[in-house]
Amino acid sequence: MRIEQLEYLVAVTAHGSLRRASEAMNISQQALSEAITKLERELGTTLLDRRRTGSRISREGLDLLQNMTEVIEAVGKLRQVAGDQAVRMRELRIGTVNTASSTLLAPALLDLRVRYASGGVEVINAQQSEIHQGLAEGTLDLGLINVLPGDDVPIGLVSTELIHGQPVACLRTDHPLAAGDQVTVAHLRDEPFVAMRPGYVMHRFAHRLFAGTMPATTYATDGAEMGKAMVAEGLGISILPDYSICADPLVRAGVITTRPIRGDDTIVSLLMLRRKAEHVPSQLRDFQVALMRHAGLYRRTLST
Repeated sequence: MRIEQLEYLVAVTAHGSLRRASEAMNISQQALSEAITKLERELGTTLLDRRRTGSRISREGLDLLQNMTEVIEAVGKLRQVAGDQAVRMRELRIGTVNTASSTLLAPALLDLRVRYASGGVEVINAQQSEIHQGLAEGTLDLGLINVLPGDDVPIGLVSTELIHGQPVACLRTDHPLAAGDQVTVAHLRDEPFVAMRPGYVMHRFAHRLFAGTMPATTYATDGAEMGKAMVAEGLGISILPDYSICADPLVRAGVITTRPIRGDDTIVSLLMLRRKAEHVPSQLRDFQVALMRHAGLYRRTLST
C-alpha cells in the first residue's frame, strides 16, 4: 500500500469523478484508476463504483475514508517534521532507456556521490512506456528517454530537454565503412544490423529509415549499452543518438566510432521526466541540477 493510493481515492471523493481527480492531480485517468484497483485488491473491498456515467466512491470506500484521511494527515506531519533528512537516506530510482549513460548519467551520479555521503541510487534499464508507468505510479523518481519530433509526454509528467542530436551509425573503427565521412542507407542495409527491440525510439527510427525493409541479418537488443557492446564484438552496425556514443569508453579506447547517415536530418532529443509534485526531495533535486549542468557542458563542447 502506498500513500499515493490513499490520496487518489480522497481526490476522487473531493472532485466527484475519476476524470476531475486525475486532472487536479496531473496524472492520467488510467494510472489513477489502476492505482485504486491495486488498493482494492490489497484491502479486499470495492472502493469505487464504476459506471458508464463515471466513477464515484463506494459505500465501503466512504466507511474507510475517515481512516484514510487520518493516515494521510499523519504522514504529512511526519514528512514535515522529518524534512529532507530522511529523504536523503532513501534510494533514488532512475529509469533510463540506456541513453547518454557516459555523457550525462554517470557524471551526474558522480556529482551526487560527492555531495551525499549516504543514500543510494538504483539505475533501472527499461523501455519508454515502462518509465512512463513507473513515474506515474511513483515507483520511479526520474526518467531519461529519447524522443523524436512529434512525440508526446504523458499528462502529469514534467519534461525537460537536456540535449538533442542526430541518429548516427555506430560501427567498429576497423570497419570498411569507417573509412568514409558518411554512410548511406544502402550501405547500412547491406550490413548485419544491431537493432533496438520494439518499444525503443531507435527501433521506430530504424524502421522508418529502412522504409520497412530491414537488413537481412538483424540482431535485436535492449538499450544503447548492449547495442554498443555488440558492435564492439563485430556483430554488426547499430544506429543510436550521437550523444549516447560520443563519451563512451569504447570510443575513447578506439574500438567504436560513428558516422552520420547521408541525407538524414532527423533530430532526436533526450528528455528528463519526473512527476509533478509540490515537494521535490533535495537528493532528487540536486541530481536533476547535476544532469542539467552536464548537459550544458556537453552543449558547450559542441559549439567550440
